[in-house]
Amino acid sequence: MIQIRDERAADIAAREHLLDVCFGEARFTKTCERLREGRLPADGLALVVEMDGRLVSTVRLWHVEAGDRPALMLGPIAVDPGLHGLGLGNRLMREALARAASLGHRAVILVGDAPYYARFGFTRERVGTLSLPGPYAPERFLALDLVPGALDGATGMVRATGQLVPGTLSAEEFRVAA
Repeated sequence: MIQIRDERAADIAAREHLLDVCFGEARFTKTCERLREGRLPADGLALVVEMDGRLVSTVRLWHVEAGDRPALMLGPIAVDPGLHGLGLGNRLMREALARAASLGHRAVILVGDAPYYARFGFTRERVGTLSLPGPYAPERFLALDLVPGALDGATGMVRATGQLVPGTLSAEEFRVAA
């Protein structure tokens, strides 16, 4: 039996193991990881797929500002490699995007495989003149308007705006403390 559900605190070890299997240590060096670091995912948008009592897929969305527009950043999404081809990633993506839209979010950005994400409506064109605060492959920087025109005219740097993990200093607080 397959169930898509909200992530729970008890899922953390299994989620981290799955991300390690799918992406390895290199995941910690990515620009998108820097934007997520020390932040909580958006409320209601940390999801897992459970199959026969085992966590087999995960996705999280995070609050960001895309230039001057509120948006979400998706990622990472991971599916147990032994279960590729069953449509789990597709189902999880569609559920995550539907939940984001139902919660009133207007746009989602990500860095990922353009042919894969095109099936969900993500395009390079919706990114416009936005940029990320670190290295990334521009052809992999994609966006989706959940509300038509949400990213029209968006320009500038993407920055993290989500709630900090309790006990974490923001960049500004860190500079002041140092």
